[in-house]
Amino acid sequence: MEKLLKIFLLFLPLTFLATSTLADRPNVVFILVDDMGYGDIGPFGVTDIKTPHLDRLAREGVKLTDSYAAGSVCSPTRVAFLTGRYQHRVGMEWANYWIGSDKGLSTSEISIARMLKNNGYATGIIGKWHVGGTVEIAPNAHGFDQFFGFLGPNVDFYTHQEVIPMTGVPDLWENTKPVKAEGYMTDLITEHSVTFITNHARKPFFLFVSYNAPHWPFQPPDRRWVAKPENYLEGTRRDYNRMVERIDDGIGEILQTLDEKKLGENTLVIFTSDNGGERLSRNAPFFHHKATLWEGGIRVPSLIRWPKQIPAGTTSKQANITMDMTATILAVTGTKPPDGRLLDGIDILPIIKGEKPIQERTFFWRLPLMPNENCTPTHSNFQCQLQKAVRKGNWKYVLDGYEKLEFLFDLETDPGEKQTLAYKHPEIVRELRDLMKQWEKDVPIIQNVK
Repeated sequence: MEKLLKIFLLFLPLTFLATSTLADRPNVVFILVDDMGYGDIGPFGVTDIKTPHLDRLAREGVKLTDSYAAGSVCSPTRVAFLTGRYQHRVGMEWANYWIGSDKGLSTSEISIARMLKNNGYATGIIGKWHVGGTVEIAPNAHGFDQFFGFLGPNVDFYTHQEVIPMTGVPDLWENTKPVKAEGYMTDLITEHSVTFITNHARKPFFLFVSYNAPHWPFQPPDRRWVAKPENYLEGTRRDYNRMVERIDDGIGEILQTLDEKKLGENTLVIFTSDNGGERLSRNAPFFHHKATLWEGGIRVPSLIRWPKQIPAGTTSKQANITMDMTATILAVTGTKPPDGRLLDGIDILPIIKGEKPIQERTFFWRLPLMPNENCTPTHSNFQCQLQKAVRKGNWKYVLDGYEKLEFLFDLETDPGEKQTLAYKHPEIVRELRDLMKQWEKDVPIIQNVK
């Protein structure tokens, strides 16, 4: 007995140390909204929408002016975040994944949720999934302990039935079981996010809050109607504004819960969008919108708050992309990717904290044409490309695939991409074109299409 007691006392400090280390790890709340315009929240200049809680995030953290989505539509960006790698590496270059479709993110891909779960984190995703339409490749199969939300691209905010295609099929799940619930979808996402935080307040957690607003159908929280094929794209800027404000209300509840549980100081909160805004959005000062590789389609609003580490009220011009959020979360939680898994992002925390200087970055985008009678994205005919783009430093190269037109912009002086400088700097065009060709050799030319 005495020998056993000595062994216990010998290892007791290590036990406390391990517990302390686990408790000191930051919690992570990653908030992804859907189709929000760059200029649609207070910190980015909106005047007709009130976003006091996102304003608070900016006051208490850092505003990132040069944030990019990895894709200009939903699924690709989500895959890039989940894997920390360009979506092209797993063949998901477009949003073609409906409920019931077995085309999506394979469970052979190691997600950020699985990596964090293996490192002792409780993991949850609340809201939109859209990277696989069956339970075999749904969130629980990718390392999420808790899932509440929908599998397809979007749902009616009130009936929770799928909107594409409009078959009236319910698409609301709790883990692997279909469920029914009353309420506005944005509010349900908020409520379940608050519950997840409350239930996991004693253990480090990773929560992916995946709002489907302000994506169409433009159903505001104060005017109920049913989305139908003839009306699902209808709506006004006022409807859109109310949808954004309801997201902001939800984020306020999430922040309040973190405060009440005394978790705010050591919780990394990241807010961003999956791509640029669409028809009712404000993408100012950028050109075009979602589903294009112009700045309006891929430049997104981003805010990061971690009071324990990040100086409050700061702004960073560090260019960053979706996969950087993955790499940053893994770094701050002390989570290592599996051996041999190379990430396409970097940890940006030392840069936004001012410990390292701004780094020149190079990003790539490739946008395939949607299938039609002239161009089908398959192995044999994938050279039909709508657009390709490269950003290196302040230079932005765009190839318009329809007419093979090449554009070059200096985003420092021309963020709206109004004046091409390709004729003035052919050597830069060649450099960026060659970089694109090298990058394309490294990513497969495949696509999962139902």
